[in-house]
Amino acid sequence: MQNPQPDRQLRPVDLAREHGLSTQAVRNYEEAGILPEAERSVHGYRGYTPLHAAALRAFLALVPGHGHGTAASIMQAVNRDAVEDALWLVDASHAQLLDDRRTLRAVEAALADLSPVPPERGDTFVGPLASRLGVRPATLRKWERAGLVRPRRDRRTGYRVYGAADVRDALLVHQLRRGGYRLEQIVPMLDQIRTAGGVAPLGSMLRDWHARLSARGRAMLAGAAALAAYLDHRAGRGRG
Repeated sequence: MQNPQPDRQLRPVDLAREHGLSTQAVRNYEEAGILPEAERSVHGYRGYTPLHAAALRAFLALVPGHGHGTAASIMQAVNRDAVEDALWLVDASHAQLLDDRRTLRAVEAALADLSPVPPERGDTFVGPLASRLGVRPATLRKWERAGLVRPRRDRRTGYRVYGAADVRDALLVHQLRRGGYRLEQIVPMLDQIRTAGGVAPLGSMLRDWHARLSARGRAMLAGAAALAAYLDHRAGRGRG
């Protein structure tokens, strides 16, 4: 899109006010490569333009969906004319969101299968269970110390024996860990399941998880629109 009008000069405070930022934050963003380099007056003052304003809008719109670090990397790539690198980063974030949605569905499926559980069927040991989950045996022992899994000990060998309920708990812990939950957050969830005899106490957690993923998806849409506007601005300025 052509931009026939010459870019008017803007001060750092003009960019800062639009977003409730400090002028130092705007300068920091420029120094970090998030904004394109500004021209300097003979006295050393920065002269920003609507292009810089579009860059700042794009960056701030990208942050909620992609995180500060990835948003910064996207803008830095664009500003060094590595647009394909920037789009790769955008695609990677979308792929991660899709993977997180799949993880949530897997957690819901795991929760749906929590009961009834035969008390003495499907016994296994730490090595095979760790292999099934794709974790190290030390991870299962760490979960045990945290109270997340409670294998019994074989009376003769002393080895840990994971019954069907233990395997179920380990699968659930693994899925929740993939969903970003810390061990100390998972402990009360499992305690609630064991006490209540069901998964109803996790309903609010799942609803919150869905809401967070939806918010991230919508934020990515907003970020994409702002980034597209910035790319159009850069292209129009380059042809004008």
